[in-house]
This record gives sequence, C-alpha cells and structure tokens, in this order.
Amino acid sequence: MDTENHLLAVLIDADNAQASIIEELLGEISKIGTATVKRIYGDFTSPALAPWRDSLLSHSIQPIQQFRNTVGKNASDSALIIDAMDLLHSKKFDGICIVSSDSDFTRLASRIREEGVKVYGFGEQKTPKSFVVACERFTYTEILRQPPTPKFFGSRLPRQNRTMERLQFRLP
Repeated sequence: MDTENHLLAVLIDADNAQASIIEELLGEISKIGTATVKRIYGDFTSPALAPWRDSLLSHSIQPIQQFRNTVGKNASDSALIIDAMDLLHSKKFDGICIVSSDSDFTRLASRIREEGVKVYGFGEQKTPKSFVVACERFTYTEILRQPPTPKFFGSRLPRQNRTMERLQFRLP
C-alpha cells in the first residue's frame, strides 16, 4: 500500500480515548497513510480532559469544543458524526480513522464503508464487537502503550535479571 498518497482524516472522541498514547497512536496511523485532518471532540473545560489539552498543540490536533448543555447527552459524539459525514462527502479522503471505544460510532463506520472509504478504528479492548467489526481494520490501543522503561544504576542489570541479559545476547 502506498501510504504516502493514502489521505486520512483522524477523528478522536476525547471522552473515550487516552491522551497518554497519542504519540504511539499517530505513529500507527502514519503506517496507514498521511493524516491531513486531525480533530478531537469533547468538552475541554472538563477536568477529565485536561491531559488532552497539553498534547493538542504539540501534535497539531484541532480541538472541537462541545459544551455539555444537558446531562446524559453527548454533543461531542454528534459533532464527530457530522464532521465525518462532511469529510466523507468531500471525497478527499481514502480513509477515516475513528478513535473511540464507544459503540455509538458503529453505524457511522458502516455508512462510511458503504461509500467505499476505508474505516480504521482504534479503541480499548472493552470496545463493543459491533463497532470493531464495522471497521475495515481495528487496532486495540492497549498494544500501543509502551511498557515503562526500567531504571538501572550503571550499565548492568540488577542481579535477578542477569540471566535474562545473558539469554538475550546468546542469540546468533
């Protein structure tokens, strides 16, 4: 696949995605194509979305502010769906990436695919199967999380890990 010419729109549901994996997420998306549109939807006045505010500028992600005017209603989901349909009908994109673990986007993914545009889903393993299978390809975000790097003093591994160190270097 020629990822250089594969144009993608990335739409992130901030309420159902983790800011901590944004670099890994965008790295994975870059393997599919070029993200020419990157938008994130949510109420960024909410303390729960504070981690996102810190990473938007450094990753050139356009925030789409949606205030919570009514308890129990999610205006940001509606805004994401409307933008996805506008982007679909612009006919400028080869694929749309939906980053969410929310089944509310199942019909959206199906509708986009009906138009011959690929849908790439990204979400946690708790994502309902209906949304997972509605996507052309779905990536569980848990695999994008980098394990913490152990900190050692000096160049040697701690005593209990020395056997593992030897095994790693014995491979031909």
